[in-house]
Amino acid sequence: MANEKSLLSIIELGGYPNLSPLYKKHGYEPIVVYSMRKALVALKKMKPAVVVAEFNYQSDFRDRTSSLESLIAVAQRNANIKLIVFYEKEYLHQFEKLKQRYNFHATFAYPIMEETIEETLISLEA
Repeated sequence: MANEKSLLSIIELGGYPNLSPLYKKHGYEPIVVYSMRKALVALKKMKPAVVVAEFNYQSDFRDRTSSLESLIAVAQRNANIKLIVFYEKEYLHQFEKLKQRYNFHATFAYPIMEETIEETLISLEA
């Protein structure tokens, strides 16, 4: 499944509006999964233009800060993927460490505002 306008949305915790209508409005075909495990399987089968994921800090991991790092490892196989990440402000310190090692197209702290996501989608169209 290789569609240059496909978008993989990974909703683990949620807590923000359903953005699928917004993705569709901007011509994306959203594929929504609700676990990182399912996202990794989907990412191996498809080459989305955009991946929207959450940074969920997990202190119990020995060698990483979150399952987002597993996603990044798989996503790096396709350098054209634009990765958009949502994060909790209270975990900004841990997320900053990740931002130093990886390049994200955009990052947003909760609460997620549909208008700012739309501006990012518009910037991708340019």
